[in-house]
Amino acid sequence: MKIGFIGAGKVGFSLGKFLSLGDAEITGYYSKTFENAKEAAQFTNSYAYNSLEDLTKNCDTIFITVPDNFIQEIYEQLCKFKIKNKIICHTSGVLSAKYVFHNIESYGAYGLSIHPLFPISSKTSSYKNLKDAFFCLEGNTDCIKIFDRLLTNLGSKTQIIEADSKSEYHAGCVIASNFMCGLINQSIKLLENCGFTSEEAKKAIEPLVRANIDNIFEHGTIKALTGPIERCDTNTIKKHLSILKTDEEYQLYISLSKQLLKISQLKNKDRDYKELIKILEEERNPI
Repeated sequence: MKIGFIGAGKVGFSLGKFLSLGDAEITGYYSKTFENAKEAAQFTNSYAYNSLEDLTKNCDTIFITVPDNFIQEIYEQLCKFKIKNKIICHTSGVLSAKYVFHNIESYGAYGLSIHPLFPISSKTSSYKNLKDAFFCLEGNTDCIKIFDRLLTNLGSKTQIIEADSKSEYHAGCVIASNFMCGLINQSIKLLENCGFTSEEAKKAIEPLVRANIDNIFEHGTIKALTGPIERCDTNTIKKHLSILKTDEEYQLYISLSKQLLKISQLKNKDRDYKELIKILEEERNPI
């Protein structure tokens, strides 16, 4: 398999390097900035193309690793070339191959989406962790089999997903990953209001966050849940709500508390949460 990449950002770098560790040959990279293509080619011991058509000619599989808003545009450019019998892949979590490459069969080519469930934050080091990542595959059945075998041989796990499920799937991934950054940032802000520096706040909550995450994955969310919502500590909840200065902070706390309440009711089936439910449903009094 000869794989070429369109787009030389973090995802293109990382996937190219990772796949090169298996049975795939990385042919090279094309990027709107040629210097980026050269850098990626050097990192993967491949070739930097300054012509999209030349890259297309020299590959049997093409990965489109650009921001989601540009995937369709790149695909339409590829359709101007000879892509018969080629596999065209994108790496978007939310977009499906079925809809982005909706007419690909008329060109005799095959469409696939491959999304790594991993926060690729570094061009040069994230690939080392992809062997521990899940990859979600969607698209042409035969292509799924090819990449399922390639990825599992590299140590990764795979999951096949239907095209119509991709938006819901990706929302779930974002909540578990990106939203965590927002929650940690909000926690740090509140501690800064109490006199912590940003660094002190991060160090203070790190053991709390790590222990909680470990408990969730070891025991599940129901057994891992502790805190004032689970205990139905209504006085504590009222005090928390009283210090939240903005509607945004208040609504975030309420929304997450309602999610925790659902878990708490599963954990403590005999506990009366009526007063807590009332507090969480009350309109906020202007501050």
